[in-house]
Amino acid sequence: MKLTEVIKLARGEGKVDLLLRNARVVNVFSGEIYEADVAIAGSYIVGLGHYRAEREIDLAGRYLCPGFIDGHVHIESSMVSVPEFARAVLPHGTTTVVADPHEIANVLGLEGVHYMLASSAGLPLNVCLMASSCVPATDMETAGAELSAADIAALLDEEGVIGLAEMMNFPGVLFGVPEVLAKIEAARARGLPVDGHAPGLSGRDLAAYVAAGVGSDHECTTAEEAREKLRLGMYIMIREGTTSRNLRDLLPLVTPQNARRCMFCTDDCHPADLLDEGHIDYLIRTAIGLGLDPITAIRMATLNPAEYFGLRDRGAIAPGRRADLVVVSDFERFRVEKVFTGGELVAEDGQMVSAVAKPAAAVRGSMNVDWSKVALAIPAEGRRAKVIGVVPGQVVTRKLVEEVRVEDGQAVADVERDILKIAVIERHRATGNVGLGFVRGFGLRRGAIASSVAHDSHNIVVVGADDGDMMAAAREVAAMGGGLAAVEGGQVRARLPLPIAGLMSDAPIEVVRREMDELLAAARKMGCRLHDPFMTMSFLALPVIPELKLTDRGLVDVTQFKFVPLFESSVDS
Repeated sequence: MKLTEVIKLARGEGKVDLLLRNARVVNVFSGEIYEADVAIAGSYIVGLGHYRAEREIDLAGRYLCPGFIDGHVHIESSMVSVPEFARAVLPHGTTTVVADPHEIANVLGLEGVHYMLASSAGLPLNVCLMASSCVPATDMETAGAELSAADIAALLDEEGVIGLAEMMNFPGVLFGVPEVLAKIEAARARGLPVDGHAPGLSGRDLAAYVAAGVGSDHECTTAEEAREKLRLGMYIMIREGTTSRNLRDLLPLVTPQNARRCMFCTDDCHPADLLDEGHIDYLIRTAIGLGLDPITAIRMATLNPAEYFGLRDRGAIAPGRRADLVVVSDFERFRVEKVFTGGELVAEDGQMVSAVAKPAAAVRGSMNVDWSKVALAIPAEGRRAKVIGVVPGQVVTRKLVEEVRVEDGQAVADVERDILKIAVIERHRATGNVGLGFVRGFGLRRGAIASSVAHDSHNIVVVGADDGDMMAAAREVAAMGGGLAAVEGGQVRARLPLPIAGLMSDAPIEVVRREMDELLAAARKMGCRLHDPFMTMSFLALPVIPELKLTDRGLVDVTQFKFVPLFESSVDS
């Protein structure tokens, strides 16, 4: 629409396309709620007040909010395609997501990023991509691809890419690694935001990280950690996803004085949580229930991320802003009733009312394992070994040292003490690399679970009580072209194929959810007590989050950022 036409319509000269009448407008600029009609022409709001319109919808005093924005999400973690993800989150009022295609980039590189861009085209959900900064995340694992500083600079110039995604390699920043700094400088030169990822970083190291140009962090787990980062000028993303549930711990941080520097994100969400709990609406509803002022909560999901990411055309209900709008009846239940994107009604009463087209995008296969090189036995090199300690509800782990069970010279699982074996099998280059270790916290009494979703390089990760079942589960994952599997007694009890880069399904989200439910039920029958063991397992191979992790190249002490032996020496013990 030409600017002259917009001005005329805003002045009341002619009819607008749509008038939302009798709305209680949530104004995130002024902090007010007041009754008004909202006039929409094309995809944009042109005015508030009395207008003539081709079409009217009477909201009968319901609240009208700006469309919600997820400040940081990996769509791949939903295990569904981008159109299916859109179909899941739009009915919950999410109209924009800032997505880091880091997962698929680590498997397929630029091909994966361009697949995500192509899959996002023409959807009613606005998908804004950040250029993945850490592909691979570290040199301590084998990824399927690499994105150089030159690749990042080229991506930052592409339409739909709005900044540099989470800079997980904070040691690379602190030690001034030229390639790492070149990525940050490419974003800064273009005036684009640089997202952070620095769990536990503090003091002078944190100051150096911020001085480099990193503007946000979504890895805080305590209010104290978040407060230090906030004081240094970082935006704080309060995260509530499937594994990392930080909302209740971080909400006490938010005050009227600092709330404009806070926003919401989900990071990683599985289908069941998206369908049962919701998306950003769940975070708003929970925050309000915990005592946060409703307008503040809504502002944290709208205006704050819009301004941080430079999305000046959305995030508020005002002339010139996109008509991305959400209708709710009350703040207590905070149930989304209607969702508009670009002035079009796309969802009502929890259901899509407009079709979501599936773009004709495809990617190559991503499984390349030489099984003749894969062995899972752990020769006992001592009695005491380092054990990864799972922390329920968190992606961080604990570094434990335990006496392990030894049979015939081999260190084996000890289900009575909940010490299971874990393996990470390289799946990109057929190197035969296998990282082996032990983990506590799953509770499996028998069988094994495996997945090709293993942040960040997404090799095959498997946890089990028995070597035979572990190998069978890993082979099943590879045979599916990627996916998740639960095996007991050599039999596959449940499976979920993820043929898109070993990360995403091409099936509807309801099908993925059903198959995921079957996997979780199978894991529970085998004794697992975690809410979502597959999501938890997927982070055990992530060597950028403390304390102890396992990659295809070995055991990593993240606090020291180095490989460490599995068994304790007599000196250590």
